[in-house]
Amino acid sequence: MHDETKVQITVSVNGETYTRLIEPRLLLSDFLRHELKLTGTNVGCEHGVCGACTVLLDGESVRSCIIFAVQVDGQSIETVEGLAKNDTLHPLQELFHQEHALQCGFCTPGFLMTLVPFLRDNPTADEAAIRQALSGNLCRCTGYANIVAAVKKAVESGVGR
Repeated sequence: MHDETKVQITVSVNGETYTRLIEPRLLLSDFLRHELKLTGTNVGCEHGVCGACTVLLDGESVRSCIIFAVQVDGQSIETVEGLAKNDTLHPLQELFHQEHALQCGFCTPGFLMTLVPFLRDNPTADEAAIRQALSGNLCRCTGYANIVAAVKKAVESGVGR
């Protein structure tokens, strides 16, 4: 593709500003993975169904495989790589580890990026609300029990507050 058909975007990703010249049809998931080398955002179904590609866009969970990168020009994105600070895991990541809430780990970034705003908006969520929040993310390994346990502990410990 010739440069004259490309579009310049500027986005903040995990607190760092990036300006890139990209093809207008480049998906946000591919932009993050291939342009910025942030491979924590996984691509599963490529239809927005499985949740593996979930990132935060201006603080809200979105499926990056169904959004064009040009649509996020001027906005702020947070990926799973942005959760840990100074080599210290985010409390939710730590609880996933403690509760053995992951196995292969492919779906884990999407779960985390779904749950961060969920806990912020629902700091006293009960198990039914937690299960509803998790229902948009697919996992083939865990059976969800340990994921639910990790999120319940997050609520108990005030992670969302």
